[in-house]
Amino acid sequence: MATSNALFTGLTGLLSNQRRLDVIGNNIANVGTTSFKSSRMLFSTLYAQTRSTGSAPGLSGGTNPTQVGSGAMIAGTQRNFAGGAITATGIATDMAIDGDGFFIAQMNGQTLYTRDGTFQLDENRRLVTEQGAYVMGWGVDDQWNIMEGQLQSLDIPLGLLTAAQATQNIYLDGSLDATGDSATTGSIHRSGALFTDVGMGSALPWTWDPDNPDMAGGVQPDLTVAGNNLYVDDGNGVAQLAIEGGAQAMITIDGIEKNGQTVGTYSFLFGSEDQAIAAGADGWGSNMSDFTGWLGTALGLSNDDIAGQTLGGRVEIDPSGSLLIMGNEGTVQDLDLSSGDFSVTYAGVPEGDLVAGDPQVNPFTFTSEQAADGESIRTSFVAYDSLGETITIHVSMVLQESLDNGGTEWTFLAESPDASGLNGIVGNGTLVFDSSGSFVSASNTTLTIPLENGADSPLVLNLDFDEGTNGVTALADANSVLAAMSQDGFTGGELVSFSVSDDGTILGAFTNGVTRKLGQVALAVFSNPGGLEDMGDNVYRVGPNSGDPLITDAAALGAGRIVSGALEMSNVDLSQEFINMILASTGYQANSRVINASNEMLDQLMLMAR
Repeated sequence: MATSNALFTGLTGLLSNQRRLDVIGNNIANVGTTSFKSSRMLFSTLYAQTRSTGSAPGLSGGTNPTQVGSGAMIAGTQRNFAGGAITATGIATDMAIDGDGFFIAQMNGQTLYTRDGTFQLDENRRLVTEQGAYVMGWGVDDQWNIMEGQLQSLDIPLGLLTAAQATQNIYLDGSLDATGDSATTGSIHRSGALFTDVGMGSALPWTWDPDNPDMAGGVQPDLTVAGNNLYVDDGNGVAQLAIEGGAQAMITIDGIEKNGQTVGTYSFLFGSEDQAIAAGADGWGSNMSDFTGWLGTALGLSNDDIAGQTLGGRVEIDPSGSLLIMGNEGTVQDLDLSSGDFSVTYAGVPEGDLVAGDPQVNPFTFTSEQAADGESIRTSFVAYDSLGETITIHVSMVLQESLDNGGTEWTFLAESPDASGLNGIVGNGTLVFDSSGSFVSASNTTLTIPLENGADSPLVLNLDFDEGTNGVTALADANSVLAAMSQDGFTGGELVSFSVSDDGTILGAFTNGVTRKLGQVALAVFSNPGGLEDMGDNVYRVGPNSGDPLITDAAALGAGRIVSGALEMSNVDLSQEFINMILASTGYQANSRVINASNEMLDQLMLMAR
């Protein structure tokens, strides 16, 4: 009967509005839930009772169908995936997605998806959700490169010690004064005469000794000590140490400076290699040729031909029997040495036991004859060997000449006090600049540094004088400047912090100042996110109508960017929910009135039957 139909129609309205209130209540309850997505209830009509289907126009006008509805039913719920407000938290493990993507998590072999970026590290330093599901992404290889492909759980190993990386490239920057004076000479220091000339055929001056008539016939005399001189000519153009009893002399240099930096402490023994090793000497030999070669190396002097240029540094014995030390060209290569920088000791002869006629303790008395000239600049920097130990390198630039095209040519000399043995000079080359001061070319930019500290040897690195917009120029500046701007080596360090970039790349910061990639957070994109099934705990799983996930990094396929140290808030609009709640309440009340009216009509019908 009609009245009973109204009862059931009102009941459907009650049930629909009740369910709507359930949805509204759930939205309001989750107003503070991280990344919660609100839902809305959708209604549809129940089938209608058709009394007449209507008729088409003919001899008379057409009629519309006569239908009486049977009430309302729930058509479904629709989740609103609009982004919520992003709020900064300052917690490194917190992440928010500014876009349509979902984080990927895995728990008990099941792949889940979430917008909730409230992550943390477990005891194994793996990134997990609040419920303990592993956050998935891509790891890195042993060179810290992202390995895209198979997803894996992400590790952030705070406290990890990273291996050192040997330097391969040094990038220099600066401006050289192209208007300076070209180099012509280095510093010159001369000692007093060191020799007694008793040999025939010597390149050194000699005099007739009436007490030794064998000299007239060119016979090699016995080596003798004469006066306070340290060496005697052996008759073959070289001079050997001569001391009664066969003791070896050891010459030590200490305190010699180049551009205000100490060259180092080194010793030379007149004797065999075994004797030198036993005495702790850095070099050995039997004659002055051995000694002068050793001294030039120890002082970092170079007279090599460098693309047609030389630096002029060398040590030699001049015809007067004096030791001549000629430094490299360029004012920064000027040697600062004095007699006190040389000392002589004798193996087996205590200093106090020397008597008249024995060699003197220090026969070196130097005078400075000339200072180095030439526009130049010197800079110092450090590189790292394979163990992460610092290697000091000094690079000097010297203006050699102005070219016919208006450009300039410079030589550079690289030295390292940390090179093993006496290998102080580790590289040299030339630089050419055009008339506008721009870099044109460089030669021999590879440095080779032998090491004996257990690191990989030699350390080979490249000097880059023309890196990008920086680099070395040669302009008309008042003063030349040169500096190493950066280098790609580093010592070992400990991972102490990390951050996440917009594309999900996790960057770790080590105590040695190095930043390395630790992994990358992956995101999933769905063609119909509304088709995902809500599993509770702020996670979803693939539903029949969601489509398969597309795995990508942030900022691709509309996934959006990742905001580190922030969380996405609930997108519930409380004002809208309150309005919806009023409407649901009013609808419920109105439908109850329909049921009440139907009930009164039935009562009236029953009264008629009495």
